[in-house]
Amino acid sequence: MTSASERPILFLDVDGPLIPFGSSSSRLQAPVSGSPVPARGNPLLGRLDPGLGPRLMALGCHLMWASTWMEDANEAVAPRIGLTRLPVVEWPDSCADDSPRGLHWKTRHLVEWANRRPFIWVDDEISAMDRLWVDAQHPGPSLLHRVDPTQGLVDADFSALAGWLRALAPSRVPSTGD
Repeated sequence: MTSASERPILFLDVDGPLIPFGSSSSRLQAPVSGSPVPARGNPLLGRLDPGLGPRLMALGCHLMWASTWMEDANEAVAPRIGLTRLPVVEWPDSCADDSPRGLHWKTRHLVEWANRRPFIWVDDEISAMDRLWVDAQHPGPSLLHRVDPTQGLVDADFSALAGWLRALAPSRVPSTGD
């Protein structure tokens, strides 16, 4: 696992994992210094933690936005958390009606995007049905990591992600200090 094409993909949702829905009083943050972020916009952007970008990059994955924010994530979110422009998962115009009950509308499409490669999906809406379906349909390693949407990504989440990556390729993942 040395090239970007061989690294696991980390599909990243915005609402919930990066913008927590809990109390914002302790999470209000300024953008990373020097970032070209407009002063006005979505008031929830103040809940972004500028330390998340470097921590996500340190995982050594190929980061991709997997959010309905689409390209707006590159414009409004990435500079506030210290990320460069990321590739964006393009969602189909309509979601299939033949999905099993309880399967998230993103699940099938993310498995297609992964194209047999190892991947992590970080979202606040992952269910047991999504895990079962991915286990049955995706031939490569995968981690569907549900984030508590009231907290967003926290230390325990990063420990879980790094632990899975270490098990996948022990010599390639930096320690998180746990």
